Amino acid sequence: MSTLEFRPWRDGDDLELLELFGDPASPHAHQDRTMFRKDSDAPFSRALVATDQGIAVAAGVVFASTLHPTRLWLYVEVAREHRRTGVGTELVQQLRALIPATQSSELKARYTVTAGTDAAAAAGFCAALGMRTIQRTRDVVIEPGGLALPIFAEDGLTIDEIATGSVELTKLVIEFYNSTHAWDPANMTLGSAQKMLLDDATGAQGVIIFRDKPKSRGGKILSFAISYTPARADAPADVLLGWNPELSEEESAEPIRGMLAMLVHQYPVKLEVDESMVVLSSLVDVLATKNHATVIATTHIVATA
Repeated sequence: MSTLEFRPWRDGDDLELLELFGDPASPHAHQDRTMFRKDSDAPFSRALVATDQGIAVAAGVVFASTLHPTRLWLYVEVAREHRRTGVGTELVQQLRALIPATQSSELKARYTVTAGTDAAAAAGFCAALGMRTIQRTRDVVIEPGGLALPIFAEDGLTIDEIATGSVELTKLVIEFYNSTHAWDPANMTLGSAQKMLLDDATGAQGVIIFRDKPKSRGGKILSFAISYTPARADAPADVLLGWNPELSEEESAEPIRGMLAMLVHQYPVKLEVDESMVVLSSLVDVLATKNHATVIATTHIVATA
């Protein structure tokens, strides 16, 4: 450890560290690597590179999110041959020292478990930092055949397509997102909802909704599904399935089940399901027992407080 030194992130480090770290272990790790950048105060971000005898061996970053302002995100990556040597822990200590009093001192991070991977090192590292799990998110592929289609009626349950730019939809997406993130309070706005979930740049392709009755008769949206372009042409479509948070768990159960049944009537889809999405998560559990749902990755979100 005596030869370990730390320096700020600089241009070109992304290419050097890509060779050092290799391919990201998960899509989330790929996203987190994009947070490595030169220091910024708006939004707040500090990144450090750890070097051993002048050779980069690890990197870490803390950054603020306007969407989830309660805690700072932390991401650390250490070269395989330097893991379990204290480099990561020292890197976090150095990053903590760079956090000004105007920023939250609480941290959150995540690690993903997939088939054949060993998450013990990541879990142990987070525990050593005083972090505990605050949420568990599963990437799940739902197969056709496990759910009966809903029954529609001329004056009752209806299905419609709606534009991604719809103000009605955007407001509901905001309410849904904020209500399902009490575990890490969210401050989603019209602008952030469009930018993160509904804009063409997100890959959003289309939206279908269930209403309790036709819109012409004042029907309100019960549930919605936003489809996104999959990472591969042969992969299941990525779908965000949401619902009206004004509904109780009992009231939302059928609109959620019916929407999922429509989505997988002919083809599989992939969902990201938080434990906080109680009704949907329970439905996934049931489908998994019947071999109609497969968990392909589980992400643990951990925090210091």
